[in-house]
Amino acid sequence: MSIQHIQSTQPRLGIVLGSGMGSFVESFDIEAELPYGELGEIPASTVPGHAGRFVLVRANGIPLLIAQGRCHLYEGLTAAEVTAQVRVMHRLGVQILVLTNAAGAMRADFNPGELMLISDHLNLTGTSPLLGGPHFHDMGEVYSQRLCGLMRQAALAAKIPLHEGVYAGLLGPQYETPAEVRMLRTLGADAVGMSTVLEAIQARALGMEVLGISTLTNWATGLKNEILCHHDVMAVGKQSAAKLSGLLRLVFGLNLNSETELEG
Repeated sequence: MSIQHIQSTQPRLGIVLGSGMGSFVESFDIEAELPYGELGEIPASTVPGHAGRFVLVRANGIPLLIAQGRCHLYEGLTAAEVTAQVRVMHRLGVQILVLTNAAGAMRADFNPGELMLISDHLNLTGTSPLLGGPHFHDMGEVYSQRLCGLMRQAALAAKIPLHEGVYAGLLGPQYETPAEVRMLRTLGADAVGMSTVLEAIQARALGMEVLGISTLTNWATGLKNEILCHHDVMAVGKQSAAKLSGLLRLVFGLNLNSETELEG
């Protein structure tokens, strides 16, 4: 499949899948796929659970561009490199971007397997994809209040528990220490991970409307007596893919024969 084919479909909606969420694609009929490597500007991910490709699907006629996997700063990349797929998606026509991730819950009432709507974030990575010039973009509403409202309504309709909170994005790749978790809680964070914040910044700078959703795959260090590992994160993420798929279908009308919700 050529990149020109994707452009011709005008996919206004795009989704970036986090760790373990690759099975989300299985709920759709795949029209075509394009490995990141064929584009030249998107680095290949070295992390298990990130396939590294764009998948074009249609849900009742609505084109949807899915980024199945992402790159991270901890792979030795720059902020510009890890946000390359956002710029490509924008160039292909995406106007609404859904960012998903696997995150550690930092509240005792947030349980693994549940979802958290991202209301805001803390960029603690120490960098920005906007480096290199006076790119003074407003970040007063990174995560669209309109889309958050639709997500809340969908969760109520589907009777799926949906938390809401602040996501802290760190460099990684190591998990946080108990002292770091206490610091993050003091700063106001409710979940922590190693992605998303730079993508959200880049998307907003491009004028895209952003929705952020965390799959809570584990409790952060110190909340429970458990050893964290990536394999468990992926397993819980996979189990939560069906919940996320159901909610997004409701939010964007993907189970309907219209683009009403997409047009706002």
